[in-house]
Amino acid sequence: MQAGKLTQSEIASVNGVALHSADETPGAQELRQRVCSELLRQAAIADGLLDANDVCSADGVLSEQACTAIELLLERKLPIAEPSEQACQRHYAAQQATYSSGERVRMRHILFAVTPGVDVVALRNRAETTMLDVRCHDGKHAESVFAKAASTLSNCPSGAEGGELGWLRATDCAPEFAKEIFGQTEVGVLPRLVHTRFGLHVVEVQEREAGVPQPLEAVRGAVAMALRQQEYVTALRQYLALLEGQAVLQGIEMELNHSS
Repeated sequence: MQAGKLTQSEIASVNGVALHSADETPGAQELRQRVCSELLRQAAIADGLLDANDVCSADGVLSEQACTAIELLLERKLPIAEPSEQACQRHYAAQQATYSSGERVRMRHILFAVTPGVDVVALRNRAETTMLDVRCHDGKHAESVFAKAASTLSNCPSGAEGGELGWLRATDCAPEFAKEIFGQTEVGVLPRLVHTRFGLHVVEVQEREAGVPQPLEAVRGAVAMALRQQEYVTALRQYLALLEGQAVLQGIEMELNHSS
Protein backbone atom coordinates (compact mmCIF):
# COMPACT_ATOMS: atom_id res chain seq x y z
CA MET A 1 0.00 0.00 0.00
CA GLN A 2 1.50 3.26 -1.07
CA ALA A 3 0.45 6.87 -0.67
CA GLY A 4 1.36 9.67 -3.03
CA LYS A 5 3.12 12.80 -1.87
CA LEU A 6 1.29 16.00 -1.01
CA THR A 7 2.19 19.49 -2.01
CA GLN A 8 1.82 22.20 0.62
CA SER A 9 -1.36 23.47 -1.09
CA GLU A 10 -3.14 20.13 -1.03
CA ILE A 11 -5.41 18.76 1.66
CA ALA A 12 -5.95 15.01 1.49
CA SER A 13 -9.51 13.85 2.03
CA VAL A 14 -11.60 10.69 1.97
CA ASN A 15 -15.15 11.20 0.73
CA GLY A 16 -14.82 14.89 1.52
CA VAL A 17 -13.47 14.38 5.05
CA ALA A 18 -10.15 16.19 5.48
CA LEU A 19 -7.30 14.15 6.95
CA HIS A 20 -5.17 17.07 8.14
CA SER A 21 -5.15 20.82 8.53
CA ALA A 22 -4.12 23.23 5.79
CA ASP A 23 -0.79 24.01 7.45
CA GLU A 24 0.24 20.35 7.88
CA THR A 25 1.90 18.15 5.26
CA PRO A 26 1.94 14.57 6.60
CA GLY A 27 4.62 12.19 5.41
CA ALA A 28 3.67 9.28 3.17
CA GLN A 29 3.54 6.72 5.99
CA GLU A 30 1.46 8.94 8.27
CA LEU A 31 -0.87 9.85 5.42
CA ARG A 32 -1.32 6.20 4.47
CA GLN A 33 -2.29 5.37 8.06
CA ARG A 34 -4.80 8.20 8.19
CA VAL A 35 -6.44 7.13 4.95
CA CYS A 36 -6.82 3.54 6.17
CA SER A 37 -8.19 4.69 9.53
CA GLU A 38 -10.69 7.02 7.88
CA LEU A 39 -11.84 4.36 5.41
CA LEU A 40 -12.53 2.03 8.34
CA ARG A 41 -14.16 4.76 10.45
CA GLN A 42 -16.57 5.61 7.65
CA ALA A 43 -17.28 1.92 7.04
CA ALA A 44 -18.14 1.52 10.73
CA ILE A 45 -20.60 4.42 10.44
CA ALA A 46 -22.15 2.89 7.32
CA ASP A 47 -22.59 -0.43 9.17
CA GLY A 48 -24.36 1.29 12.07
CA LEU A 49 -21.56 0.56 14.51
CA LEU A 50 -20.57 4.20 15.06
CA ASP A 51 -22.60 7.36 15.49
CA ALA A 52 -22.66 9.42 12.30
CA ASN A 53 -21.75 12.47 14.39
CA ASP A 54 -18.35 11.01 15.24
CA VAL A 55 -15.71 13.48 14.03
CA CYS A 56 -12.42 12.82 12.28
CA SER A 57 -9.81 14.84 14.19
CA ALA A 58 -7.31 17.04 12.37
CA ASP A 59 -4.36 15.06 13.74
CA GLY A 60 -5.68 11.69 12.59
CA VAL A 61 -6.30 10.35 16.11
CA LEU A 62 -9.47 8.26 16.30
CA SER A 63 -11.97 8.64 19.12
CA GLU A 64 -12.32 5.81 21.61
CA GLN A 65 -15.76 5.08 20.20
CA ALA A 66 -14.35 4.89 16.66
CA CYS A 67 -11.61 2.47 17.73
CA THR A 68 -14.16 0.19 19.39
CA ALA A 69 -16.47 0.36 16.38
CA ILE A 70 -13.65 -0.49 13.97
CA GLU A 71 -12.71 -3.53 16.06
CA LEU A 72 -16.32 -4.73 15.85
CA LEU A 73 -16.39 -3.99 12.12
CA LEU A 74 -13.29 -6.06 11.44
CA GLU A 75 -14.61 -8.94 13.55
CA ARG A 76 -17.73 -8.88 11.40
CA LYS A 77 -16.06 -8.40 8.02
CA LEU A 78 -12.94 -10.52 8.47
CA PRO A 79 -13.93 -13.87 9.94
CA ILE A 80 -10.76 -15.96 10.14
CA ALA A 81 -11.12 -19.73 9.90
CA GLU A 82 -8.96 -22.10 11.92
CA PRO A 83 -6.05 -23.35 9.78
CA SER A 84 -6.29 -26.94 8.60
CA GLU A 85 -3.98 -29.69 9.78
CA GLN A 86 -2.40 -29.78 6.31
CA ALA A 87 -1.72 -26.02 6.41
CA CYS A 88 -0.13 -26.31 9.84
CA GLN A 89 2.11 -29.15 8.67
CA ARG A 90 3.21 -27.25 5.55
CA HIS A 91 3.98 -24.08 7.52
CA TYR A 92 5.86 -26.02 10.20
CA ALA A 93 7.94 -27.90 7.61
CA ALA A 94 8.88 -24.65 5.87
CA GLN A 95 9.65 -22.74 9.08
CA GLN A 96 11.22 -25.35 11.35
CA ALA A 97 14.07 -23.04 12.33
CA THR A 98 11.49 -20.60 13.67
CA TYR A 99 10.13 -23.27 15.98
CA SER A 100 13.47 -24.43 17.35
CA SER A 101 14.54 -23.68 20.90
CA GLY A 102 17.94 -22.85 22.31
CA GLU A 103 19.49 -21.30 19.19
CA ARG A 104 22.26 -18.85 20.13
CA VAL A 105 24.20 -16.37 18.05
CA ARG A 106 27.36 -14.50 19.00
CA MET A 107 27.39 -11.16 17.23
CA ARG A 108 28.37 -7.54 17.27
CA HIS A 109 26.81 -4.50 15.68
CA ILE A 110 27.11 -0.83 14.82
CA LEU A 111 23.93 1.12 15.53
CA PHE A 112 22.95 4.23 13.60
CA ALA A 113 20.10 5.48 15.78
CA VAL A 114 17.05 7.18 14.30
CA THR A 115 16.36 10.14 16.58
CA PRO A 116 13.94 13.10 16.26
CA GLY A 117 15.10 15.51 13.58
CA VAL A 118 17.74 13.19 12.12
CA ASP A 119 18.22 13.21 8.32
CA VAL A 120 17.19 9.61 7.64
CA VAL A 121 18.56 9.60 4.08
CA ALA A 122 21.97 10.82 5.24
CA LEU A 123 21.87 8.34 8.13
CA ARG A 124 21.14 5.46 5.77
CA ASN A 125 23.98 6.55 3.49
CA ARG A 126 26.42 6.56 6.42
CA ALA A 127 25.20 3.15 7.55
CA GLU A 128 25.48 1.63 4.07
CA THR A 129 28.93 3.13 3.56
CA THR A 130 30.07 1.68 6.88
CA MET A 131 28.57 -1.72 6.04
CA LEU A 132 30.43 -1.82 2.72
CA ASP A 133 33.65 -0.71 4.38
CA VAL A 134 33.68 -3.41 7.05
CA ARG A 135 32.62 -6.06 4.52
CA CYS A 136 35.60 -5.18 2.34
CA HIS A 137 38.04 -6.26 5.05
CA ASP A 138 38.66 -9.84 6.01
CA GLY A 139 41.31 -11.91 7.72
CA LYS A 140 43.36 -10.43 10.52
CA HIS A 141 42.31 -6.83 9.80
CA ALA A 142 38.56 -7.41 9.94
CA GLU A 143 38.40 -7.55 13.74
CA SER A 144 40.07 -4.19 14.27
CA VAL A 145 38.24 -2.44 11.41
CA PHE A 146 34.80 -3.40 12.75
CA ALA A 147 35.76 -2.58 16.35
CA LYS A 148 37.10 0.84 15.38
CA ALA A 149 33.97 1.65 13.35
CA ALA A 150 31.77 0.60 16.27
CA SER A 151 33.72 2.66 18.79
CA THR A 152 33.57 5.82 16.69
CA LEU A 153 30.18 5.54 14.95
CA SER A 154 27.81 3.34 16.99
CA ASN A 155 25.05 4.96 19.05
CA CYS A 156 24.89 1.85 21.26
CA PRO A 157 26.84 1.57 24.54
CA SER A 158 28.33 -1.63 23.09
CA GLY A 159 30.39 0.61 20.81
CA ALA A 160 32.87 1.03 23.67
CA GLU A 161 33.43 -2.74 23.46
CA GLY A 162 33.85 -2.78 19.70
CA GLY A 163 30.14 -3.43 19.19
CA GLU A 164 30.24 -6.78 20.99
CA LEU A 165 26.84 -8.11 22.05
CA GLY A 166 28.02 -11.57 23.09
CA TRP A 167 25.89 -14.70 22.87
CA LEU A 168 22.18 -13.93 22.45
CA ARG A 169 18.96 -15.86 21.99
CA ALA A 170 16.03 -14.58 19.97
CA THR A 171 14.17 -13.65 23.13
CA ASP A 172 17.02 -11.32 24.11
CA CYS A 173 16.43 -9.13 21.05
CA ALA A 174 13.73 -6.91 19.61
CA PRO A 175 11.43 -9.10 17.47
CA GLU A 176 12.31 -7.33 14.23
CA PHE A 177 16.03 -7.78 14.99
CA ALA A 178 15.63 -11.45 15.89
CA LYS A 179 13.69 -12.11 12.68
CA GLU A 180 16.68 -11.01 10.60
CA ILE A 181 19.31 -12.89 12.58
CA PHE A 182 17.91 -16.14 13.91
CA GLY A 183 16.84 -19.16 11.89
CA GLN A 184 19.47 -18.31 9.29
CA THR A 185 22.84 -19.77 8.33
CA GLU A 186 24.78 -16.58 7.51
CA VAL A 187 28.07 -15.93 9.27
CA GLY A 188 30.10 -12.74 8.88
CA VAL A 189 29.01 -9.17 8.24
CA LEU A 190 25.47 -9.30 6.86
CA PRO A 191 25.11 -7.89 3.32
CA ARG A 192 22.15 -5.77 4.39
CA LEU A 193 21.24 -3.30 7.09
CA VAL A 194 18.97 -4.59 9.84
CA HIS A 195 16.09 -2.17 10.51
CA THR A 196 14.61 -1.96 13.99
CA ARG A 197 12.69 0.51 16.13
CA PHE A 198 16.09 1.74 17.34
CA GLY A 199 17.57 2.52 13.95
CA LEU A 200 19.83 0.88 11.37
CA HIS A 201 22.26 -1.85 12.36
CA VAL A 202 25.40 -3.13 10.68
CA VAL A 203 25.60 -6.67 12.06
CA GLU A 204 28.36 -9.25 12.10
CA VAL A 205 27.42 -12.80 13.06
CA GLN A 206 30.54 -14.33 14.59
CA GLU A 207 29.28 -17.77 15.63
CA ARG A 208 26.06 -19.77 15.64
CA GLU A 209 24.82 -22.58 17.86
CA ALA A 210 21.88 -24.38 16.29
CA GLY A 211 18.69 -24.75 18.25
CA VAL A 212 16.81 -27.98 18.89
CA PRO A 213 13.76 -28.47 16.65
CA GLN A 214 10.51 -28.73 18.59
CA PRO A 215 7.89 -31.29 17.50
CA LEU A 216 4.81 -29.91 15.79
CA GLU A 217 2.60 -30.94 18.70
CA ALA A 218 4.63 -28.76 21.06
CA VAL A 219 4.33 -25.64 18.90
CA ARG A 220 0.97 -26.22 17.23
CA GLY A 221 -0.57 -23.21 18.96
CA ALA A 222 2.16 -20.89 17.71
CA VAL A 223 1.91 -22.34 14.19
CA ALA A 224 -1.86 -21.85 14.11
CA MET A 225 -1.51 -18.29 15.43
CA ALA A 226 1.04 -17.44 12.72
CA LEU A 227 -1.27 -18.78 10.01
CA ARG A 228 -4.27 -16.90 11.40
CA GLN A 229 -2.22 -13.71 11.45
CA GLN A 230 -1.17 -14.21 7.83
CA GLU A 231 -4.78 -14.77 6.77
CA TYR A 232 -5.92 -11.73 8.75
CA VAL A 233 -3.35 -9.43 7.14
CA THR A 234 -4.32 -10.64 3.67
CA ALA A 235 -8.03 -10.23 4.39
CA LEU A 236 -7.51 -6.74 5.85
CA ARG A 237 -5.58 -5.60 2.77
CA GLN A 238 -8.32 -6.94 0.50
CA TYR A 239 -11.01 -5.20 2.55
CA LEU A 240 -9.12 -1.90 2.54
CA ALA A 241 -8.65 -2.22 -1.23
CA LEU A 242 -12.41 -2.70 -1.58
CA LEU A 243 -13.16 0.36 0.57
CA GLU A 244 -10.59 2.42 -1.31
CA GLY A 245 -12.14 1.44 -4.64
CA GLN A 246 -15.53 2.69 -3.46
CA ALA A 247 -14.24 5.94 -1.95
CA VAL A 248 -13.48 9.35 -3.41
CA LEU A 249 -9.91 10.28 -2.52
CA GLN A 250 -8.61 13.77 -3.12
CA GLY A 251 -5.05 15.06 -2.80
CA ILE A 252 -3.67 11.54 -2.54
CA GLU A 253 -3.04 8.45 -4.60
CA MET A 254 -3.43 5.10 -2.93
CA GLU A 255 -2.32 1.69 -4.08
CA LEU A 256 -3.65 -1.08 -1.88
CA ASN A 257 -2.27 -4.49 -2.75
CA HIS A 258 -0.80 -7.64 -1.25
CA SER A 259 2.81 -6.74 -1.91
CA SER A 260 2.89 -3.66 0.37
